[in-house]
Amino acid sequence: MLLEAESTEGRKDEAKTLDCIMKTLLSSSRDTDLIGWYKDRTILGAIFTGLVVNDRRSVLDTFLTKINNTLREELTSAQFGQVRISFHLFPDDWDHGKPGPPTNAALYPDLVSHDKGQRTLLIVKRTFDIVGSSIMLILLAPLFFVIALAIKLSSRGPVFYRQQRVGRYGQTFTFLKFRSMIVNNDSNVHKDFVTRLIASKPGETASEESGANVYKLTNDKRITRVGKVLRRTSLDELPQFLNVLKGEMSLVGPRPPIPYELAAYQTWHRQRLLAVKPGITGLWQVMGRSSVRFDEMVRLDLRYASTWTPWLDLKILLRTPGAVIKGSGAY
Repeated sequence: MLLEAESTEGRKDEAKTLDCIMKTLLSSSRDTDLIGWYKDRTILGAIFTGLVVNDRRSVLDTFLTKINNTLREELTSAQFGQVRISFHLFPDDWDHGKPGPPTNAALYPDLVSHDKGQRTLLIVKRTFDIVGSSIMLILLAPLFFVIALAIKLSSRGPVFYRQQRVGRYGQTFTFLKFRSMIVNNDSNVHKDFVTRLIASKPGETASEESGANVYKLTNDKRITRVGKVLRRTSLDELPQFLNVLKGEMSLVGPRPPIPYELAAYQTWHRQRLLAVKPGITGLWQVMGRSSVRFDEMVRLDLRYASTWTPWLDLKILLRTPGAVIKGSGAY
């Protein structure tokens, strides 16, 4: 909640009103609430933590009624008339609202300023994505044909697997892979596993593979014989160069989640979808892959988002073939 005071008497009168509001809020708030200056001596802020919000409108109406009643008791009529109150709810409701960049600088001041400050680098990154994905699609065209033929000859169904994934700012797009599973399989197997993986304590969803914990569904009976080879070599991911060319993904970035994965995210997990576009490869792929717990994967994505440069992208791309050849964590 942000509170401002606008007075025709000038800045001193506004400061006096805000000081009175500050004392009132400090004396009537919960221990878990955070009260302070959003903008020093100009805009007062209050963060109300630990709220379970099922109906935003009713929660906002309740807050506004309580705040108004409290302030009317402590402020004069003139002071109360100066107060402007605005509410901002975090995180953005991607499930019911239109996906798009965060326009609320009150909630995302660092993100908004970060994008503006890196405009030139973002142009370089997009240019690199277009050139790189175009070259790879041309060079890999013969391999695409061989893989497509192997898929068609080994199992019934389409060559490509299309799935809805969630990109930056909650924007959904059609994610492409070479099909590695039987058609009409039950996705609840993966949904149940990944939901437990995101919510569970370390080790609860890990399987033992080659003496190491693997935080991914292994021995999946839905995978075809050709599919096992494609997954082990990461060749099933090659069609995503088309997603990069279309601008839905980048060569380097966090992996895009499935909508039911996003539904299981904690609030801080969503930050990985705000900072940068999803990518084909990233820090997670070259630093452990499926042997890394989900929370650690998110931390790697956030580290990349806060420190990325074209040079870092290049280093990750150069390390990716080695990670693919090694095959660690690929299932």
